[in-house]
Amino acid sequence: MAKGAVMLLVLFMALAAFSEAAQMRHGSRALARGHRRAADPNAPTHLHFYFHDTVSGASPSAVRLAGPADPSSRTFFGMVNVMDDPLTEGPEPGSAAVGRAQGLYMATDQAQLGFLQAMNLVLTSGAYNGSSLAVLGRNCPLADVREMPVIGGTGAFRFARGYAQARTHWLDLKTGDATVEYHVYVMH
Repeated sequence: MAKGAVMLLVLFMALAAFSEAAQMRHGSRALARGHRRAADPNAPTHLHFYFHDTVSGASPSAVRLAGPADPSSRTFFGMVNVMDDPLTEGPEPGSAAVGRAQGLYMATDQAQLGFLQAMNLVLTSGAYNGSSLAVLGRNCPLADVREMPVIGGTGAFRFARGYAQARTHWLDLKTGDATVEYHVYVMH
């Protein structure tokens, strides 16, 4: 009887240890993958935020490194800007911060206003605090909707792939300042 109780106790301890190891392993995988809708674990993660590109004033978040080849050009061909733009929950500049868009955009189209945009979306709050996404693609800011590929990421977004859709929420044609709504869909 005592031998049976000891065996049962050993079996119980082994199951408890196995269960704990499985939970730790699952927890690490869940963090590495990020949070998805429970109904479909293969569904992409959806991020929504507003991007505030300020090129005017005393404290711009984007600055010009090189001017256009032809200053009278309507396409700004040759212009290069570097940015560290705030990302917020809502369209108001004072809305809660969720991260920064850090990178550059350059006018690469001679026929229309079109940028090559290379940026890291560095997330600074919420479930993805400390993670980032790398976006590289064509951005035509006068189009209603622009789509750029997500080509990678860090933290919860390692091995990320997906796309970002951008829609201009507000644009000041005199200064070039803009607020852009982003919907980002990521598999990771």
